[in-house]
Order: sequence, then C-alpha cells, then structure tokens
Amino acid sequence: MSEAISIREAQPGDAERLALVGGATFLETFAGVLGGSAIVEHCRVNHCSSYYAKALENGCRAFLAEVEPDGAPVGFALTGMPDLPGTGDRDLELKRIYVLSRFHGSGVGAALLECVTGAAAAYRRLVLGVYAANERAQRFYKRNGFVPIGTRRFDVGGTLYDDVIFARGNS
Repeated sequence: MSEAISIREAQPGDAERLALVGGATFLETFAGVLGGSAIVEHCRVNHCSSYYAKALENGCRAFLAEVEPDGAPVGFALTGMPDLPGTGDRDLELKRIYVLSRFHGSGVGAALLECVTGAAAAYRRLVLGVYAANERAQRFYKRNGFVPIGTRRFDVGGTLYDDVIFARGNS
C-alpha cells in the first residue's frame, strides 16, 4: 500500500464521513450475499449521517482511518455499550469495524482494532457480532484473540440473519 493512512478519534462533525464509509463497505461486502432491498433499507436507516451523529452524542466512540494527505475516509471502528445477548455493562461492544476492500490486508483493520483495544482497556471484555457466513471477518477476529460465545438474529432491512457473537477478555 503506497498511501499513508492516519487514524484519529471521530468527532460529531465526522458523521457524514462515517456514513459514507459505512454504507459503501456494507454494500461492497454484502451485495449478492444478502437481499438487495434489505441492504438498501439497512443502509438508509443504519448508515446515514443522523445515525452516526446520534451514536456519537450518546457515548459511542469512533476511530476514523483516512488516506493522507487529503483525508479521504477509508475505514472506521465504532464502539459503544453492548446490546448483544449474554453481555453486560462491564463489556464494550465493537459495533462496527469497516474498511474499504481496496485497503484489506494493508493493516488498517488491525490498526483500528488496536485503537478499540485501548478504548476497551477498562472493560471486562470486548464483544462483537458478525454475520455467520462472513468467514473472512471471523478469521480476522479469531487471529486477534476473539472466541465465539453465542449467536443472535440480526435484522438487515426487515430480514433476519444469523450472527456469531465473539468476545475477547481484557485481563
């Protein structure tokens, strides 16, 4: 990768950047895998700038990866209080970690996870849910010390899909 990438904590004014990367990566990852109408509806609701603005206002933290020197967003990680089955207030959820596919394998995902790990230091565990058929993501999490601890059903645009819940302790 010839481009230099910087990572910074996102601010409320970064909601548009988060929405842009969120929608693009969700579509890029799941087009042809999940139903097209479900993807469009999910992105309309869950990858719009108002969603991210509200998340940041309500205590979520995001870390934004940008190409230098112009600052084009290429990935981000979003953390917040968990709403996964089997989790509690001593856990922190990695709600999203998205990187444009062109930057997969470049170390951006690992660098974002490192930022999240620092944010999670005061918590018992870092937890996350990942689509059960997303084997690439599951391999990434397993390489980084996460283990499966359960399952859930996840609504994408009105259609339910199976997720695996992963956790990593922060001893």
